[in-house]
Amino acid sequence: MAELGILDWIVQHCHTAWMDVLMPAITHLGDKGYIWIALGVVILFLCKEERATGAQVLLALILSLVICNMILKNAVDRIRPCDLKPVTDLLIHRPGDPSFPSGHTSASFAAAVVLILNKWKGRWAALVLAVLIAFSRLYLYVHFPTDVLGGALVGAFCAWLSVTLWKKWIGRVKPFSLLSQRR
Repeated sequence: MAELGILDWIVQHCHTAWMDVLMPAITHLGDKGYIWIALGVVILFLCKEERATGAQVLLALILSLVICNMILKNAVDRIRPCDLKPVTDLLIHRPGDPSFPSGHTSASFAAAVVLILNKWKGRWAALVLAVLIAFSRLYLYVHFPTDVLGGALVGAFCAWLSVTLWKKWIGRVKPFSLLSQRR
């Protein structure tokens, strides 16, 4: 399988002692989308002029959860590379859910693409973090490259859908008008 060859190449050419510490830390930033949820909440509640962006991040994360983790993972039910070819030094706990698509990658790209579409000031840092989280899944031998690519595409779609829904319907009802009146 060509994809295992790519993962084996990463193991042979990219693994170093410091990367073996860094990549699990980066992948854990994406666990359950917590970093992206926190960012969405901070933007929503602390950045008055950008509340819509924070809400769109949270909506994109919900869409990603439903489409990626609840529908596609169960429909495809793909085995993980670490289960197909057991790695003796797996650096994180072996994930128990199916491999395709990568939920870490989907959530990361859902949030980062919303930030890019809204031209948020930290958008490029968010994209770099999303790419690092995606790469960490390959480095750690828990996803195939097509799992990560599929996760990025699902996440980008969820971001586009979130922004589109917000601009066409949700944003028109002025959901933050009550919050603005209290201040």
